[in-house]
Amino acid sequence: MTTNIPEIPVIRILIAEDDPDDQLMLQDAFREVCPQCELHFVGDGVALLDYLATGHATGQQQLPGLLLLDLNMPLKDGRQALQDVRADPMFDGLPIVVLTTSNCEDDRRACLSAGADDYRVKPASYTELLNIVTSLQPYWTNHD
Repeated sequence: MTTNIPEIPVIRILIAEDDPDDQLMLQDAFREVCPQCELHFVGDGVALLDYLATGHATGQQQLPGLLLLDLNMPLKDGRQALQDVRADPMFDGLPIVVLTTSNCEDDRRACLSAGADDYRVKPASYTELLNIVTSLQPYWTNHD
């Protein structure tokens, strides 16, 4: 007798982050909070836009359930990448949360005005990071 176990859908999360230590901590936090999340990392804004455009144009992938975006990256920083993503109707509906070390109110206002759905400052502890990742769940669970 075969038991039909419902398949848990994979949730793709795209993370634009150039710091390997931050990537590792995010990977660990997502593994604890969302085991069905499949993380994809890019290290700069150019790679981010290439990843989104290539996958979408070829029909190989749907938009990620969430884009976590660092502001301070090489080649093209997160501010410019955010503007570029939001300017392209191909990426409408993609939830974008800025996760950065900058607690500057001007950065926060600028990112939210440019179309970020949320702005979070990177925490000092892993426990705080777990809390942030947990609080982001509505972004990927409400994404079509």
